[in-house]
Amino acid sequence: MKNSHSYLAAILLRAEWGLSVILHLKGSPSSPGTLNEQAIWLFFKKPYACGRGGCGACTVMVSKRDPTSQEIRHFSVTTCLVPICSLYGAAVTTVEGVGSMKTRLHPVQERIAKSHGTQCGFCTPGMVMSMYTLLRNHPQPSEEQLLEALGGNLCRCTGYRPILASGKTFCLVSRGLRGHPQSKNDGDRRSSLGTQESQLFVKEEFQPLDPTQELIFPPELLRMTENPEKRTLTFHGERVTWISPGTFKDLLELKAKHPEAPLILGNTSLGPAMRSKGCLHPILLSPARISELNVVSKTNDGLTIGAGCSLAQVKDILAERVSELPEEKTQTYRALLKHLKSLASQDLMTKAITLSPYYSDLNPILAVGNATLNLTSEEGTRRIPLSEHFLAGLASADLKPEEILESVYIPHSQKWEFVSAFRQAQCQQNALPDVNAGMRVLFKEGTDIIEDLSITYGGVGAATVSAHKSCQQLLGRQWDELMLDEACRRLLDEVSLPGWAPGGRVEFKRTLVVSFFFKFYLQVLQELKKLIKPRRYPEISDRFLSALEDFPGTVPQGVQRYQSVDSHQPLQDPVGRPVMHLSGLKHATGEAEFCDDIPMVDKELCMALVTSTRAYAKIISIDLSEALEIPGVVDVITAKDIPGTNGTEDDKLLVLCVGQIIFAVVAETDVQAKRAIEKIKITYEELEPIIFTIKDAIKHNSFLCPEKKLEQGNIEEAFEKVDQIVEGEVHVGGQEHFYMETQRVLVIPKTEDKELDIYVSTQDPAHVQKTVSSTLNIPINRITCHVKRVGGGFGGKIGRPAVFGAIAAVGALKTGHPIRLVLDREDDMLITGGRHPLFGKYKVSIKEENTKEKMLFRGRACLTNLPSNTAFRGFGFPQGTLVTESCITAVAAKCGLPPEKVREKNMYRTVDKTIYKQAFNPESLIRCWNECLDASSFHNRRKQVEEFNKKNYWKKRGIAVIPMKFSVGFAATSYHQAAALVHIYTDGSVLVTHGGNELGQGIHTKMLQVASRELKIPMSHLHICETSTAMVPNTIATAASVGADINGKAVQNACQILLKRLEPIIKKNPEGTWEEWIEAAFEQRISLSATGYFRGYKAFMDWEKGEGDPFPYYVYGAACSEVEIDCLTGAHKKIRTDIVMDACCSLNPAIDIGQIEGAFIQGMGLYTTEELKYSPEGVLYSRGPDEYKIPTISDVPEEFNVSLLPSSQTPLTIYSSKGLGESGMFLGSSVFFAITDAVAAARKERDIAEDFTVKSPATPEWVRMACADRFTEMVYICPLPLEPPSHPTPWAIFK
Repeated sequence: MKNSHSYLAAILLRAEWGLSVILHLKGSPSSPGTLNEQAIWLFFKKPYACGRGGCGACTVMVSKRDPTSQEIRHFSVTTCLVPICSLYGAAVTTVEGVGSMKTRLHPVQERIAKSHGTQCGFCTPGMVMSMYTLLRNHPQPSEEQLLEALGGNLCRCTGYRPILASGKTFCLVSRGLRGHPQSKNDGDRRSSLGTQESQLFVKEEFQPLDPTQELIFPPELLRMTENPEKRTLTFHGERVTWISPGTFKDLLELKAKHPEAPLILGNTSLGPAMRSKGCLHPILLSPARISELNVVSKTNDGLTIGAGCSLAQVKDILAERVSELPEEKTQTYRALLKHLKSLASQDLMTKAITLSPYYSDLNPILAVGNATLNLTSEEGTRRIPLSEHFLAGLASADLKPEEILESVYIPHSQKWEFVSAFRQAQCQQNALPDVNAGMRVLFKEGTDIIEDLSITYGGVGAATVSAHKSCQQLLGRQWDELMLDEACRRLLDEVSLPGWAPGGRVEFKRTLVVSFFFKFYLQVLQELKKLIKPRRYPEISDRFLSALEDFPGTVPQGVQRYQSVDSHQPLQDPVGRPVMHLSGLKHATGEAEFCDDIPMVDKELCMALVTSTRAYAKIISIDLSEALEIPGVVDVITAKDIPGTNGTEDDKLLVLCVGQIIFAVVAETDVQAKRAIEKIKITYEELEPIIFTIKDAIKHNSFLCPEKKLEQGNIEEAFEKVDQIVEGEVHVGGQEHFYMETQRVLVIPKTEDKELDIYVSTQDPAHVQKTVSSTLNIPINRITCHVKRVGGGFGGKIGRPAVFGAIAAVGALKTGHPIRLVLDREDDMLITGGRHPLFGKYKVSIKEENTKEKMLFRGRACLTNLPSNTAFRGFGFPQGTLVTESCITAVAAKCGLPPEKVREKNMYRTVDKTIYKQAFNPESLIRCWNECLDASSFHNRRKQVEEFNKKNYWKKRGIAVIPMKFSVGFAATSYHQAAALVHIYTDGSVLVTHGGNELGQGIHTKMLQVASRELKIPMSHLHICETSTAMVPNTIATAASVGADINGKAVQNACQILLKRLEPIIKKNPEGTWEEWIEAAFEQRISLSATGYFRGYKAFMDWEKGEGDPFPYYVYGAACSEVEIDCLTGAHKKIRTDIVMDACCSLNPAIDIGQIEGAFIQGMGLYTTEELKYSPEGVLYSRGPDEYKIPTISDVPEEFNVSLLPSSQTPLTIYSSKGLGESGMFLGSSVFFAITDAVAAARKERDIAEDFTVKSPATPEWVRMACADRFTEMVYICPLPLEPPSHPTPWAIFK
């Protein structure tokens, strides 16, 4: 190892200070560097969202000069996966370096903001950087390239449509941005939607993109590439040393000296594992500068790809080779290309190719393609085949510790050889596969006799599994039905999975094993038809051919319609216009400040939480001695340190779930605090019974409160004389909030009177204030909570932030230091709970004649040993109404009627009362229903779906239209009050403060629209600083969709008070300016500050009587969705969704449509992909984007249309608007019911009962197993291996 005593990294940073500087990290043995293992991996902290490269929020652009082509290449990367030490010679551009409010906006930043592509804004910098990198490589990209570039960026707010709309303005072919005629129904109804506006932004107003004005690659780095550094660079950390050799010889020497040291290229699991799992590697070797690992060579027989080539490079190399060679030689290359399209996001594709005997998505294909691994060490080189022996990890066929993988050789395929790849994951993009497979068959020339066969699977074991025995037993067989049946039986026997296998989903995985082979069988049969004549085997039915088609990635299109403002409305009046989010441009430039962006304050300490590892136990002892000895650890905060309220003494010793907070560690750095946690020893005494599921709670009679019920009519009498009875069950799983900004708080103690400033990401600062007050036993008036903006909440930041604020405040009080507490994604998901699951049963009587409805609803809340659930967008509405609509669907199936007919028959028609005796007018509901049917051409499309299903056996389509009557608000009058404070300053500028919190829903924007209208001044005169409990006290949580309603009324009241005070001055000088009026008012000693107040809507519920007026009003809507499912894999694609929503008179149609779209996509996630998995011990498995899949940009329906119902009024609310923050959530169920419609069509064709247990989410597993066929029967016939006594429980509990 040369020059190991010194190290030097040159990295260009274009960061928030807007300067280009060279960062030099220098050191020597006498003064080692201070990089720790976390600093090595986490390059930039802002914004920290998942730490696994799974959300894209921390995306930046890395630019490097290619040593071979000498071209500058740009890559989008997630900084949480990029070691800072790996960036030697690279230019790094952050969102602040692209453009800023202080200097000049880049067109990408301008367009995403003005296209309304930001809501909370936490994900926006990552979106901007992904698009910016795309444009640096392709100034006029295709829409497909845009979709691919954004595939790794998650957004929980917008529903992605406006983000795509902004990106499409750069594309060569930009479709779907203009309105198109709405389809007409086959009836004689006419839609009023065609008269509405459909333009939310004006493309022509955007500044043009000029590639010549982009930042150049730094000359300093160009000079470095001309004379590359050959010395070994070494970075010394406290516990980790990073070594980057400059030559291949140095690398081999280092690997021989440190055989256990991992090589860091594409191993993207290592960094997250070091942070979240405590894995520590004292030596890390980085061969990033070794050119020999990037060599690509082509021969007449095959292709050799260097092990250092990134997946993106491999994709380009394979595509080039496929274009050059005849099809018969590129079978393996085509299979790899197909796999790479869905393998990972663009960010992850820029990482290096990885091969492992334990797991790699590419292993199955490379194995069947007879790939060879070229290995090198100091002792020499050797080649080993990527065979079943290598995959099994046999020592004779494995890498030796001192060896490195230099390259992979992939031979050409040959004539009569066919190779295919298959993959099924929880969602279409960026998901680890449930099962993936590579399959290859070689026939004797001119025949359909199998000469060679190779099948391998991933996801069915700890390593890639080869079905070698099965393949050997099939040699010499004809490629026919008899071979297919035998092959399936042998594969199920050889590729066995026990019921407790890691990952669970055992029956599903076993079904995929044979389903994939069936697809391969059909594909090869189709190819043989072209080669062998005359045909000696049965024809493939046309109805089976759809099994061969994969769902293509399609760029979503759509139209958004809203009612235009009155032509007489002054141009200055912004109400009803699509005004851009106030913080939109700051979101896009990274200048929007979130809670953890507040710079470190003097003497600040970091806090980390210690949580229970037991589900139900008593704490016997706690040993903190080793933790307190760790350098930098200041103190441990326990229940004994709480001076105020904290439950009973018994409660303090009892843990009720895994993830319950026991105490907290305070240290100088976050790394030190987490290191201390690892040293803490807690002794538990296990208790019983442990209850995890609703059925467990019912069994043990474990409930939180008495039963609540609503009843109408005599139920027993209703079931005495009926034509039919329908009964069923519905299981609705829970949901994780997955706000992009995790829970975080900064508590700053002041020097006198026990005052505290608390900066917190919350929807309810007053609740944080009260909780801290009671915990510390100090008056509320000593505590001020500040909320600038929140990076998403969805109900998860109503109650939970108070807990974290109180714990941090106790730490601040005890230590006297400011305390910062930031949860990482894993802890946030483990601790906070989420939407509650629901288990529902229904029993319905059906009569031919119309009779008065008789109903009984009963419900109980269960007490389990899982983290307590909390508020979530829509509260319990999305779960409860799914039960109701499932019941309607079941009744329709029983009666042989389309579900929409039964829904129409049971819909409110005139002014009526609910079961709890609240009167309402359903006119808008009926209009939404009819408009949705008309705009979606539902009846025509229903016929088309039925025709498609007749022609296709393995693919089925489903369509569903769902109505909605969503209850807005809290069931208590006091929760609808609001206050505002408006100051007018002597220069005419106005400061507005109100009790609502900016969560991304645009409440601040709407409040300034209200103030602008009331004061009759431009929005540019108005400003909102933050929400503060010192400015507006006793606020109510920003939740239940009423934030803009009630705070808007308060702002309106304050402005009207001020305007009334100004009336005499305005009358005296009607031609004066606003500034002149304000100056005159000041001179005349007229108060220019006013408090506005709204007493709230009346709302109450009497559960004993079962009646009340619990909701101020309802939001009505309807959604129609069409999907197509693959019966062999359970995958689905969303073809089209049409939404009609009753917004009455929207305050801001751009924001309201964004709320509807975002809620719909979030609801779609609840019902299709978002599945919580717990271990049998109660540990949440799905604690990050790897395991928990929220919708991505590829999940948006191919056609996505949203319309606001025109000419609708309500006198109750501010300017006759309605709160739309939550209602769209349930409309996502239209996708769920379209899926169940498709499943029902498959089951009907297979003569299976159409009534089946409804389970949400409708994951690929549920869909595949519900579409029962010969392959699912094989799985159930072939028994699973017996479960050993030591494993009496399944791998996972699904909640």
